[in-house]
Formats: sequence, C-alpha cells, structure tokens
Amino acid sequence: MTIQWFPGHMAKARRQVTEKLKLVDIIIELVDARIPLSSRNPMIDEIINHKPRLVLLNKADMADPNMTQQWIAYFKDKGIVALAVNAQEGKGLTEIVQSCKVILKEKFDRMKAKGMRPRAIRAMIVGIPNVGKSTLINRLAKKNIAKTGNTPGVTKAQQWIKVGKELELLDTPGILWPKFEDEAVGYKLALTGAIKDTILNLQDIAVYGLRFLSTHYPNRLKDRYAFDTISEDVVELFDHIGKKRGCLVSGGHVDYDKTAEVIIRDIRGVQLGPITFDSVVDADSIDEENQESE
Repeated sequence: MTIQWFPGHMAKARRQVTEKLKLVDIIIELVDARIPLSSRNPMIDEIINHKPRLVLLNKADMADPNMTQQWIAYFKDKGIVALAVNAQEGKGLTEIVQSCKVILKEKFDRMKAKGMRPRAIRAMIVGIPNVGKSTLINRLAKKNIAKTGNTPGVTKAQQWIKVGKELELLDTPGILWPKFEDEAVGYKLALTGAIKDTILNLQDIAVYGLRFLSTHYPNRLKDRYAFDTISEDVVELFDHIGKKRGCLVSGGHVDYDKTAEVIIRDIRGVQLGPITFDSVVDADSIDEENQESE
C-alpha cells in the first residue's frame, strides 16, 4: 500500500515558510520522538538551508527513553542541538529558550558590538502535522493562542506569538512532502497519527505495527494480548487479539476492522509501553547512501 497525503494548503505553506525565513533567527524543528527520522520532512532541509536550528523530540513520554538518548547523540554528531520534550505536560520546555540563546550567542554578540539594541529571539516552528506544534506554542506562551487538535492539519495559517520577553515564535502549518520514498515512512507516520485515518487502510497499518512489535518488542506484545508464542501468521495474530478484545460479529467471527482499530489505539495510547519505531542505525545508513551519491 502506498500512503500519500499532500493537501493544497501544504504547498502554500512551503512557499510561506520560504518567504518568512529572512525574518527569523532560528528554526525550531519539532519531530515525533517515536519516529525522529520518519517525522523529519526532507523538504525542510532544502527550505531552511543554513539557518541555525534546534530540534525538539516531542512526545518523549511515548518513546523508548534509551532510543531517545541515542537520537539526541545522533543530532549532536551532526552539529544540531536536540532536546527531548513533552509539550502536552510541559516537560523539558524551560531548556528551549536557553538552548536558542546558546546557539545564537555569536550572532547576538555581533549585533551588540555594532551597537544594536537587544531584542527577543525570533524563531520559526516547523514540523509535520499532528507533531504537537500548537500544543508547544500554547505551553510556551502560557495561553491558548494556537489551535490544537488530534486531527492532522489543524493549523493552516501563520501567526507571531510572544513567549515572555526573550522569544517570539512564528507558527506554521504542518507540512508533509509530496512523496514518501520509503514505504515504511508512510506506515510509521500513519501508525503514530500524522496522517488522517479516514484516508488509510487501517488493517494494513495494524499489520505493520504487529510485525514491528513482534520483531522489536515481542515481550510487550505477549504481555498486552496474552500470547504464549507469537505466530508469524498475521491472521492468527488478528484472530487471537480480536477474540481477546471481543471484536466479533455474528457467528463468532473476528471483525478485522475493529481489531485493527484496537491495535492502533493501543499503540498510540502507549498501552504497549513507550515505543520508538526509528533507529539511529537506519539514519546512519541513509546518511552513508546520501554521501555516496554526492
């Protein structure tokens, strides 16, 4: 199954981001800590070029903490400061302004040396849909300024938001990219809620989730659904889970659509524990391929 989602307002948003770049000092790139690689829009690198950047791994409470530390180290190796945050609960947010100051110290020192008056740091927040940008902004601003929602694509306009006296934020709509080169990226985005469920085949998404869990977190799968052993036959897995969770239709047959919904809901709701779907090893492989092609 090929997953694509590129509404018209996203193409417009890309143009707007490009136009506004000259107004900001730094880019704050928000990614999903569960999928730090898959939730990074490759178009962002092209758009922002050499602008200073701070990466925030949001929803860190839902991600494997050991993997999150590996990702922070990965970004550090790339010369990018990365922080683990939980915008929903406000965790890790106090470090954002301080990190921006450190990243921009040379620029602001030069401005001061030229006799320019101190001013607030101007930052643009970018990221894919449903990664938590509006929640982050509202937490930082300590009021409900940006629209929030569990549905991807809620923010469709740009606005400036003041965060105390030290930071001004430019919110931007979530931008996905026209084509996912790697099919797995589409599945991971779908599984974590970055793409509207209404355009997806949820059974396919659930199958991907089960296969990933059986490989990387088998004990979590056993504990959640009371498996003695994990079958390689996906239909058997669905049958077992469907019966355990009462997803049945007349005649006692398993309702596979409802079972898929249960599996996806459990994964998104952290019922199987904090999970990270992207590994640093994958990112290193892609980096090597890109270097070879240059």
